[in-house]
Amino acid sequence: MTSVLRKIASLLFTVPALGLGVLLWGSAGEGDVSNQMHRVLPLIVLGIGSGLCLLYGRVRVLFQLLLLYASLVLLQVPVAHFQRTGMLLPATQVIFHSISLWLPLLFAGMAFWPERGRPRRDIGLRCLVLACVLLPFSLLAQQNPEGMQRMISDVHWPALQTDISALAQLPGWLFLLLGAALAWRAHRRRRPCDIAALLALLCMYVMLPRIFMTPAVLVTTPLVAMALLICAVVQEAFDLAFRDDLTGLPGRRALNEALKRVGSQYTIAMVDVDHFKKFNDTHGHDAGDEVLKLVASRLARVGGGGRAFRYGGEEFTLLFDGRDARTAREAIEDVRMAIEQARMQLRNRSERGRDDAQGSQRRGQGGNGPVVHVTASMGVADQRAGSSPHAVIKAADKALYAAKDAGRNCVRLHGQRTMAEIVGGKKLAVD
Repeated sequence: MTSVLRKIASLLFTVPALGLGVLLWGSAGEGDVSNQMHRVLPLIVLGIGSGLCLLYGRVRVLFQLLLLYASLVLLQVPVAHFQRTGMLLPATQVIFHSISLWLPLLFAGMAFWPERGRPRRDIGLRCLVLACVLLPFSLLAQQNPEGMQRMISDVHWPALQTDISALAQLPGWLFLLLGAALAWRAHRRRRPCDIAALLALLCMYVMLPRIFMTPAVLVTTPLVAMALLICAVVQEAFDLAFRDDLTGLPGRRALNEALKRVGSQYTIAMVDVDHFKKFNDTHGHDAGDEVLKLVASRLARVGGGGRAFRYGGEEFTLLFDGRDARTAREAIEDVRMAIEQARMQLRNRSERGRDDAQGSQRRGQGGNGPVVHVTASMGVADQRAGSSPHAVIKAADKALYAAKDAGRNCVRLHGQRTMAEIVGGKKLAVD
């Protein structure tokens, strides 16, 4: 259930874009696509998106926004002329087919171009590449527009001609193949900006064949695509601030915000991975990261209305709003047992890459090394243990130390008296 909710939450950025599309479609109707509002609104959206991209260093999304805006501007005049007169301008066909060809190529190219170095240098390099690609093409298209239009729109491979796309063969296949590449990337990375890039490209794929028959499509679709990208940047910025990148759990800041909204009854459990430093020293930090992700995946499935957070290092927090410690303990014990029963196979050290890039590529693929398991100690306290949530966290932390003193891999409640002794190799706990 938790994983399903997380997948739904990762798509929340699409809601504002869909709402904008509905509003624009209703207001556009069959109006003039070149009127003042339809000229100013995309520029406002571009300005907002560009500011956010520069603020958060999202150079790829910045150039994707510019490509969408440029496509809209280039198509507005031909579509408006056709809307008023029912006739095409002389350059309409070459403009339309050129956009159909270059938009998927450049849009997907920006998605796969990694963001490296300083943003100013990255922006300059991308501008240089775009100029080197588009300026020669524009000069050739001006000298021989009919030849360029035929080169793009003619059927070059009769065996590959299908009715899947209403676009010309070459642009249609480019949209499909590059859309599949973006879909693979979005499935692999599951980041809002990757999903938004795929949806934006699909929007343009649906829009282009319909702009002359349904002008409202030209008004709404590029703006929806731009809104998708902008909202994805905002959601990624939110995740960066409130979600732990390694484990995928909400982080310390998200916990602090959640503690401000707890009711009159709540329970906090502090969780610590047992002997984690020793595990790191023995198996390496890459294996330690995998252990933290394994523990986080089990904690994320906690029942009883609990929510899991990464507190820091190898420490995690479980928050149960509306439950006291006694009623929450069963769910906490269940998740402790789930961690104890989990197994993970490590890679042999000889198989590990010699650099970080190789290690990150192989990470998560398993191996033929030893099978290991870890345990966790947990301390639990409810609202009765302190006058504020942070005081309750301190009480739960004391209970966590009591769990460690009791031999680890156990749950202790605040105020529960424990004594661990080793007698004849057996652990004795007196509560």
